[in-house]
Amino acid sequence: MTDNEAFENLKKRLAEKMAGEITLSEKPGECLKKWRLNFEVSQTDISNALQVSPSVISDYESGRRKSPGTLMVSKIVESLLAIDTERGGQKIHAYETMLANDSSKESIYSTYEYSIPIQFQKLVSLLDAHVLYRGMERPLYGFSVVDSKRSILEMSSYEFQRLYGWSTDRAMIFTKVSTGKSPLVAIRVTNLKPGAIVLHGLGKDEVDPMAVKMAEVDRIPLLCTTKDITEAIAELKKYGQYSIKGI
Repeated sequence: MTDNEAFENLKKRLAEKMAGEITLSEKPGECLKKWRLNFEVSQTDISNALQVSPSVISDYESGRRKSPGTLMVSKIVESLLAIDTERGGQKIHAYETMLANDSSKESIYSTYEYSIPIQFQKLVSLLDAHVLYRGMERPLYGFSVVDSKRSILEMSSYEFQRLYGWSTDRAMIFTKVSTGKSPLVAIRVTNLKPGAIVLHGLGKDEVDPMAVKMAEVDRIPLLCTTKDITEAIAELKKYGQYSIKGI
C-alpha cells in the first residue's frame, strides 16, 4: 500500500468514526462542534466549504436548527477532512494511533468521552482541585487518567497522543507524580495540547514552579488535587451520565 493509499484509508476510517458519533449522539450539534474544534476549523471556513451561510453551522451546533441529517453530516465531515488535508493532514495523522485500537497500555487507567462538555469550574469542583494556573478555559469533552511514570517512560510520541481519546479538549489527569514537572515536559514536546492538566496526589505547595511556568507558556489550565483517584473517576463519570439525562 502506498503512502497516499494509506492516508486515504485513514481518512475513510476516521470519517466513519466521526459521522457515526455525530449521527448517534444525544446532542449532535454539540458533537459536531467538538469535531470542528478538534480540527481547529472556524464556522466560516466550514460554511465556505459547504457553500452555506455561517449561521447555518452556528444554528446546527447550538441546536436552534433541526439536527442535520446523515447527508449533511457526511458533507460536514468530508469538508473538515478536506480542509485538514489542505493544511498538511496534521490532525488526521494525530488520530492514526487511536484508530489502531490498542487499548492494552497499562499506563492508561481510565478514559471517558462526554456527549455534553463539562465546564472548567465544574471539573475543579468535582476534583476538589486547586487552580495553579487558569490559562485558556474551554469546555472539556472528556478526560484521561494516566500513570505519569509509565506514560513517559514506556510510550512513544504516537502512543502518547492516544491518551487524548477522540478530543484534545479534555482533562489529562496524571497520577503518581512527584513534582509535576515531567508531565508538563511531555506535553510541551507533543503537537496536541489538552484542555486542562491535573496533577494528582500533590498539594499546591508541592508542585514544581517550573511546571506552572510551562503551563503558562502553552496557556493550558493547570490543577492539582489529592482526592482519591477512584472516587474522582466515579464523580467525573457520574457527571457525564447526568448530563446525558439532562439533569
